[in-house]
Amino acid sequence: MRDIVLLGLNHKTASVHVRECIAFTEDETERALSMLRDNAAIGEAVLFSTCNRVELLMAVDDHEEGIAAAKRFLAEFKRVPLDRFDDALYTHRGEDAVRHTFQVASSLDSMVVGEPQILGQMKASYRQATVARTSGVILNKLLHRTFFVAKKVRTETGIGDHAVSISYAAIELGRKIFGELQGKRVMLIGAGEMAELAVEHLIRNRAGAITVANRTFERGVELAKRFSGQAIRFEEIIDGIQDVDIVISSTGATDYVLRKQQIKQAMKNRRNRRLFFIDIAVPRDIDPEINRINNAYVYDIDDLKGIVDENIEDRNREAMKARRIIDEAVIGFRRWYDTLAVVPTIVSLRDKVETLAQNELEKTMGTLSHLSEDDKRAIKRMTHALVNKILHDPTQFLKKDGCHGDKSVSLDLTRKLFKLD
Repeated sequence: MRDIVLLGLNHKTASVHVRECIAFTEDETERALSMLRDNAAIGEAVLFSTCNRVELLMAVDDHEEGIAAAKRFLAEFKRVPLDRFDDALYTHRGEDAVRHTFQVASSLDSMVVGEPQILGQMKASYRQATVARTSGVILNKLLHRTFFVAKKVRTETGIGDHAVSISYAAIELGRKIFGELQGKRVMLIGAGEMAELAVEHLIRNRAGAITVANRTFERGVELAKRFSGQAIRFEEIIDGIQDVDIVISSTGATDYVLRKQQIKQAMKNRRNRRLFFIDIAVPRDIDPEINRINNAYVYDIDDLKGIVDENIEDRNREAMKARRIIDEAVIGFRRWYDTLAVVPTIVSLRDKVETLAQNELEKTMGTLSHLSEDDKRAIKRMTHALVNKILHDPTQFLKKDGCHGDKSVSLDLTRKLFKLD
């Protein structure tokens, strides 16, 4: 039976410099899944890529071969030598992989414990895998259970009550830099969920004029309208930077949006007034070389770790409750997973058919009181022989003949057809 294996890296094991090299855009994920579907060593696969992690969840026939194939795939697809990120990779197998997946979806493994975005990101990744047909019986069951567990953790614990988002942490960093944000002019580059959350915190801190720059101008206009801000086109960013105090960037770009040479010229026009960049994108939007320019300061997502440690005690207390829920769910999933093994399924099938035959036999015998004991024994032998003959072909199918390839599909279908669970 296939093993569940997870290979990945995250903010705890890899710097943002490494994470951005391995991060996948939505289009890249689509292409990657197509290639993974054709990889003989990987039976099922779902790829998760966020600003703080890249993880490949797999069901494989041979875990060592599967992990080796996954490492080769990441290196070749991203065109990054394996030795550049191999030390940052972690692997989980079996129950450990299941527990880790539950913890990630429940936001226990996030930089910001309790943040709600990760669950939506995992659901989106799973949708992509189902469209690409790389998720099968095992990962479908695991991820459906994962989403149920994550919802249970959020509703039955206070894990989200004291959480801060990455966007909140970015605004808090800005507040600590300036003392207060009241009247400070801010430019947001990108108009996605991160930017929306940032706007809410900026308004709460009474920031000054807010400018939104987005590749899709209409989306920028839509966000700017909500708080009477101003939308500008992407091409106008450099001109707009001359008038702001803080730039917060969170696009999905695969390369730098702002480079050192551009900002060097902009700083001359600003007469070298201080300018702060807070880059919460992965891959990074802001060239870190900008830090070398006088009075220009660049902070990336790894610089937010100190901010998100606020309320850590409250969140850790709730995290203990969440882990109890997860431990119970791991046991429940293991029970289901074990039923996929051939022998238990065959035993359950035989028990079901024999019980039905015995019940019907006893019912019939009750109406045939005129039969001799020899006749009754003959009917019982015939019933037993019928059960054996009926079950012979399904048993052989499950054991070997019809189970070439993915055995879990046949086992799961058998359990559903005969209602064995």
